[in-house]
Amino acid sequence: MLLPAVRVVWLSRVPYAELLALQQRWLRRLQAEPGTEAGALLLCEPAGPVYTTGLRGGLTAEETARLRALGAEVRPLGRGGLATFHGPGQLLCHPVLDLRPLGLRLRAHVAALEACAVRLCELQGLQGARARPPPYTGVWLGERKVCAIGVRCGRHVTSHGLALNCSTDLAWFEHIVPCGLVGTGVTSLSEELQRHVTVDEVIPRFLEAFKETYKCTLTSEDSPR
Repeated sequence: MLLPAVRVVWLSRVPYAELLALQQRWLRRLQAEPGTEAGALLLCEPAGPVYTTGLRGGLTAEETARLRALGAEVRPLGRGGLATFHGPGQLLCHPVLDLRPLGLRLRAHVAALEACAVRLCELQGLQGARARPPPYTGVWLGERKVCAIGVRCGRHVTSHGLALNCSTDLAWFEHIVPCGLVGTGVTSLSEELQRHVTVDEVIPRFLEAFKETYKCTLTSEDSPR
């Protein structure tokens, strides 16, 4: 059986706004010709600190002003979940996918993203990673979250995705309640492995995990469209 092909677009380290703009172009492309292609896997490392909020909010006006005073962007998004942080040292993965060629429903897509992050942790030598049920969606090492997940789906096409902490400065998370989960912490691959883990290091293993989990082939996109 011919496996669906997903295009991989690696943006390197770019402003978060560039990722969102490319995501919007792919959304328009897939919605204009539904069911004709599986879509794209957009990957980047954020160039600067950004706090984002989901459909349920997560930040007051006062909190937003305080975070901007720290030098961070604050962006409301149409994804699920509450407030989280994105910044350098973090792998952002936005699969803009038409779920129909992949034979998936939304819940299966979220579970597949979690499985990709768990598998990546295993490939990095961390065997204790696990997904947890809502409201703890994401991937955890003990009581600390290493990967946050928040997605959106409209007309079978997904957007947004996951944020995996590789060598992220975790101090940025101290200014919010990540994902609205009081009493839980965050961690990174670098923190757990006690060595510096770059985004570039983990991408090949993440792509391997994605291909296995989504049962697809991956093709490179030389220039974002």
